Amino acid sequence: MTRIAAVHGGLAPHRRTQSEITDMVARTCLPEGTDRGVLDRLHRSAKVGSRHMTLPLERYGELDGFGASNDVFITAATDLGADAVQGALHTAGLTAADVDLLIFTSVTGIATPSIDARLVGRLGLRPDVKRLPLFGLGCAGGAAGLARMHDYLLGRPEHVAVLLSVELCSLTFQRNDASMANLVATGLFGDGAAAVVAYGANRAGHPEQTAGPTIVDTRSHLYPDTGRVMGWDIKDTGFQVVLDPQVPDVVRRYLADDVEGFLGDHGIKPQDVSAWVCHPGGPKVLEAVTEALDLPDDALDVTWRHLADVGNLSSASVLHVLRDTLAQRRPPPGTPGVLLAMGPGFACELVLLRW
Repeated sequence: MTRIAAVHGGLAPHRRTQSEITDMVARTCLPEGTDRGVLDRLHRSAKVGSRHMTLPLERYGELDGFGASNDVFITAATDLGADAVQGALHTAGLTAADVDLLIFTSVTGIATPSIDARLVGRLGLRPDVKRLPLFGLGCAGGAAGLARMHDYLLGRPEHVAVLLSVELCSLTFQRNDASMANLVATGLFGDGAAAVVAYGANRAGHPEQTAGPTIVDTRSHLYPDTGRVMGWDIKDTGFQVVLDPQVPDVVRRYLADDVEGFLGDHGIKPQDVSAWVCHPGGPKVLEAVTEALDLPDDALDVTWRHLADVGNLSSASVLHVLRDTLAQRRPPPGTPGVLLAMGPGFACELVLLRW
């Protein structure tokens, strides 16, 4: 099995209250003279208290197209990603030279050379390090990245792997776009990063490397006829969000069968799970997850707190929730846990953990 040695989260530098961000969105997204009542209601219903932004709020109105936003993404993602990887390696008691695989996932910017390539020299990673940049997984990218890391370490059990997620969602907010999807997204998403260090079963461990859970198994499920439920439309202005209000209904329709079947293959029932590490898709999605899986009222408390504190960080969020679960609500040793996230496709990613 794969052992998670460390999880380190990072946030963009500019912390702002939800009301401050709502005012910025009103200035940049709504036509002059528009009643902002709908915007205010949507942002309040997100149940987000504050978020971290890559730029000062006044700078967002100056971004004049996809190129300008993406240039900011490359610089900021490299800086934030470097800090996250260094923090995770330090916690794991490892050095950059120990890393055999670096996986990078993001859906909020593009770069060639990719962000992972830009980090090799900066962090002192070996020039023969294997790299796997992932794009398009959206909010499911953190869970999917863990799954692909596990796949690799099953074949290379003596190796060390690092997963890095950087999502700068505020750079995708569309100016002069008063669509419902854009207004919802601008009330929910924030900017942050997370890095996970893991090693295979044959890697000689250090004392620091025994605190995290093991990955037992993973499962992916792509749902039929849901391609327009979530994603991007690529425009001259950048990434225009596709966000169908039917997402909670898709969760209610499919999730329980997926989870019960996945756990059942290991002789586990949902009530045996000691901790649910769930991506904070938004209040309605979290309510749908709780209902579909018949969870206790407090089962997703760590996820709800994360949503209130920093919003939805896309693929990085579920990794922050994993870190916070270990720090705030550590499950009993030997018990099963489930890490889950959903994203464009529409798809679900499940990771079975053993604490």
